[in-house]
Amino acid sequence: MPPAALVDSHCHLDFPDFEGELPQLIARANAAGVTRMVTICTRLRNEPIVRAIAEAHAPVFYAAGTHPMSVADEPMARVEALVSLAQHPKFVGIGETGLDYHYTSETAAAQQDSFRIHIEAARQTGLPLIIHARAADEDMARILTEEYQAAPYSCVMHCFSSGAGLAQAALDLGFYLSMSGIAAFKKSAELREIFSSAPVDRVLVETDAPYLAPPPHRGKRNEPAFVALTAQTGAEVFGLTLDAFAAQTSANFDRLFSKAAAWDAQQGAA
Repeated sequence: MPPAALVDSHCHLDFPDFEGELPQLIARANAAGVTRMVTICTRLRNEPIVRAIAEAHAPVFYAAGTHPMSVADEPMARVEALVSLAQHPKFVGIGETGLDYHYTSETAAAQQDSFRIHIEAARQTGLPLIIHARAADEDMARILTEEYQAAPYSCVMHCFSSGAGLAQAALDLGFYLSMSGIAAFKKSAELREIFSSAPVDRVLVETDAPYLAPPPHRGKRNEPAFVALTAQTGAEVFGLTLDAFAAQTSANFDRLFSKAAAWDAQQGAA
């Protein structure tokens, strides 16, 4: 029986960890049932490199933005530039963006400015916002809510590992939570409990490769094939079979990342 069909909704295939290995990496992912993956550009000057990966590999889509930890080192993103990038047929999301006060709290004000710019680009393009949040739950919930009340947009909380309050704030706005290998760590019982309280139709799975490999690969390089291991944890959290959880999260991905789903439908019809 073929493996359950999954989507790795967030990875970083342009990182040096994977240099010279992408065809083999994607083949391993496909063998593990990972039919699609979204590779994320974290510095806009690298967008041409990430775009080329998506163009060269049929299962790969991409997104781009300025990572909050890079805000101080990069030119401030512009709404118009992000909207322009989004015209590419395989560009399916805005980000990753967000707030990280764990390592870079000194740039909090600039991070918030950048974050709001990305939100506006998500509004104008209709593409989902891809959010990184660490040690900034209060400001994150406040900005998400303020901006949504001003005008709606769609969003995924990538690699969600924050508190229950931020999870509920995001879910109340209709947003999605993405489960990474962190949820499979032995010490992550509280995080698994947060996910178990979420509607299963609002959950995605991801690797964040090359980071955060799930057991039994923890501490080693992560790769898209390993999303199947995180999905097994997700299935257990929701009391589903792996096939059912994979089908649900793939349907969730198609609903949120509708541009990717439309691309697949177009290719299938061609």
